[in-house]
Amino acid sequence: MQLLDDCDLSIVIPCYNEANRLPRTLERTIQYLSTKPGRHEIIVVSDGSTDGTTDVAARAFQELPFNVRGKWFGYTPNGGKGKAIKFGMKQATGKRVLFMDADYAVPLEDLVRAEALLDQGYDIAIGSRAVEDTTIVQHQSFIRERVAKLFGFIQRNYLGLKLKDTQCGFKLFTHEATHEIFSRIKLTSVIFDGEVLWLAKRMKFKVTEFPVEWTHDPDTRITYNFVRSLKVLKDMLSIPFLHLKTERTRERVLQGQTQG
Repeated sequence: MQLLDDCDLSIVIPCYNEANRLPRTLERTIQYLSTKPGRHEIIVVSDGSTDGTTDVAARAFQELPFNVRGKWFGYTPNGGKGKAIKFGMKQATGKRVLFMDADYAVPLEDLVRAEALLDQGYDIAIGSRAVEDTTIVQHQSFIRERVAKLFGFIQRNYLGLKLKDTQCGFKLFTHEATHEIFSRIKLTSVIFDGEVLWLAKRMKFKVTEFPVEWTHDPDTRITYNFVRSLKVLKDMLSIPFLHLKTERTRERVLQGQTQG
């Protein structure tokens, strides 16, 4: 991932069949960036969409403010939210990189809080629906919310994450943290957030949470059933082993090179 001196902020938006919601999100994102000092880029990644999501991005990017550039990518088949975000983060060239959901669940005005934290020396600032001063405009269903909290509790304790909310799709990274972490990501499922934060902790990046205004959109692309929940749990449990195995392999290769 190349750092370009003329790009201050990259915004990555993963999409799966978002032709209906993406126009509003891009309109608001472009409007916000047009008044923000510096030069910025928006990166839309269509993860196996079949509804013309990339066409929406192409039209939105035809006329952009002088300080905003747009990129859009698409591939098939659908590989999962984690794959889309990893792909987009590796394309980012900004000094800081944000990934956000295509439903605009968190308004970009909350980015000011995240940027202030990076100004203070943090490497990663993540939006949280569970810290003081957060505003939940519309909640998820009762069952979905309770399942999410239970899963979050298991994940935080298993991975040793001292964070209240790992899954909110609004996270800001320094360029260095983006490059170091997303070059190592292995999972493609929705649980990739846990992997990102586990790697950040292991690599000693400074991570903090900040309050957001969050609105749940019932038209979600992420659905759960028993089988899917088991897969997500299995992926989560595999995180340390995936990376420890890679580290051991790397050590053996280095030892072989040294002996040779």
